[in-house]
Amino acid sequence: MKRDMQHTEKFLKGLTSLTGLPYKKVLQYVKGNNPFNILEHPRVLEPNEKQLEKIGLLNEFIASYNVLKIYESNEKIKFSSSTVVGTYFLALLGGMKDKERFMVAFLDSGNNVIEIKTMSEGTIGQAAVYPRELLKYALACDCKSMILSHNHPGGSKNSSLEDRALTQRIVDIFHPLEIKVLDHIIVSGNSYSSMAERGEIPQECKSTAN
Repeated sequence: MKRDMQHTEKFLKGLTSLTGLPYKKVLQYVKGNNPFNILEHPRVLEPNEKQLEKIGLLNEFIASYNVLKIYESNEKIKFSSSTVVGTYFLALLGGMKDKERFMVAFLDSGNNVIEIKTMSEGTIGQAAVYPRELLKYALACDCKSMILSHNHPGGSKNSSLEDRALTQRIVDIFHPLEIKVLDHIIVSGNSYSSMAERGEIPQECKSTAN
């Protein structure tokens, strides 16, 4: 118990040093709350804009570290299964609780990652996705397939009607170009779901894309 308290104290001191949050305010908050809430829901402490920005950068660093740790032994990132894909995007998006982010992995013919791009970032409830931008990047990197992913801040990991409609729209655009949409990973909290595993990825066009 004493050791746990020592680690908590070190965590809080490091957090306040890196973000500029007042130590007394943080200490008062964790007396009745989980300290990880400060990173996952930073607005609970009503930070100013500079402090909020630093918390965001810290979360980005932690996510990047988690991804690098997973793939430190590989020269190339290869998405060989939905589990590998889900674990990867969970590391990137699992800590994002105050905004929604939409990301796309562009893959070559061997399912190796060519590039992973954040296509949009928005509010808690929505991140606008522009298929034209997606098409531009896909053609530029000459990908053969892609995997979509976004997070549901504070929501369900199940796909919504909007998620399924967006996935269909993207399939409508890329299917005629022989670029496959392999999966759409939805992250919520510390878990994820795969639309491919649930049989929710369209296999053909539903309508002609503009």
